[in-house]
Amino acid sequence: MDAPESPAQPLRHLRVVEFTHMVMGPTAGMVLADLGADVVKVEPAPKGDTTRHLTGSGTGFYASFQRNRRSLCVDMKRPEGLALVKRLIARSDALIENFRPGAMEKLSLGPAALMAEHPRLIYCSCKGFLPGPYEHRTALDEVVQMMGGLAYMTGPEGRPLRAGSSVIDIMGGLSAAIAILAVVAERERTGRGRHVQAALFETVALLMAQHMAQTAITGQAPPPMSVRTPAWPVYDVFETADGGQIFVGVVTDTAWPAFCDAFGLAALKEDPSLATKQQRVAARARTIPVIAEALRRFTTAALVERCEALGLPYAPIGKPADLFEDPHLNASGGLVPLTLPDGRPVKLPALPLSLDGARPPLRHDLAPPGAHNEEIARELGLGEAEIAALRAEGVLA
Repeated sequence: MDAPESPAQPLRHLRVVEFTHMVMGPTAGMVLADLGADVVKVEPAPKGDTTRHLTGSGTGFYASFQRNRRSLCVDMKRPEGLALVKRLIARSDALIENFRPGAMEKLSLGPAALMAEHPRLIYCSCKGFLPGPYEHRTALDEVVQMMGGLAYMTGPEGRPLRAGSSVIDIMGGLSAAIAILAVVAERERTGRGRHVQAALFETVALLMAQHMAQTAITGQAPPPMSVRTPAWPVYDVFETADGGQIFVGVVTDTAWPAFCDAFGLAALKEDPSLATKQQRVAARARTIPVIAEALRRFTTAALVERCEALGLPYAPIGKPADLFEDPHLNASGGLVPLTLPDGRPVKLPALPLSLDGARPPLRHDLAPPGAHNEEIARELGLGEAEIAALRAEGVLA
């Protein structure tokens, strides 16, 4: 589908060719595509990207990160297919790949060869590790979460637990997009591209920076978040009368008396030993059970209403499926309407940004493998007879 031109497409002048699968590389491509770049996803013939066919926890990968692309499904093991892909690269500003080390070189599509031929090309490699002793290791989101301390900080003590999303893959893809855009800006001055790289392990290291700094400053390694001592008087998950749960934070001296008034906690409000934030933090062992009992008398909806009126930080404990009907996301353009391969409609999250109040639009729905083969081949100068021959020979799926 083609949407009208939107003010939220500042990258309309960019052409990107993408050789990716799974999550990290596709996230980088999605950022550029959502912001207006013409991104062509090159997929292996005849069935396309294997990510399309994942099951289990990978079932949603393709639908989540592959919108706003055009699909070129081609057999690059055939000379004619590789030649077509090289024509596409020659007219592109950037290339994104996230295959194992050496895979692109085997196709004669490595950074050294392509950038020597096309000096303006921005070649982006999304890898497990940046160059160094680990660069040839196989990495997955779980692998680097375990290596870098995120799993340790997430789970209970002695039970490392991966985060509940492909957070490192997604953040690594965002870093790749940032690097590409940095070189786009630089290229305006220099006329030359660069080989940029982003990696999973270095991404998790950045997420651990706050804990590393705390260790350096205090001389003590922080325990997992699940057993940490909160730095705030009230910063906890509470049970509600209707069987729900809600997180509530009371973090300032000014919020404390209003909170106590709203929930019938006069005794705590008037206790001189709880007059300051520091005193209330020290007294959590006796105050939190009292607060929990008071909040348990309210339904989740009633607690939401009171916390909202008080201006407190709060959050009912939600599940991913709750976001489909979230009133804020639906009212603000935060969900993108897509069509699943089986024809069912779905709404999935947009990029978490706006430009002059506008959200990046949907320009291309999730494309079947090779949906744009003929269109792209014509743009690359092939005639109808050539296209028909490539199709007949299985070079174009």
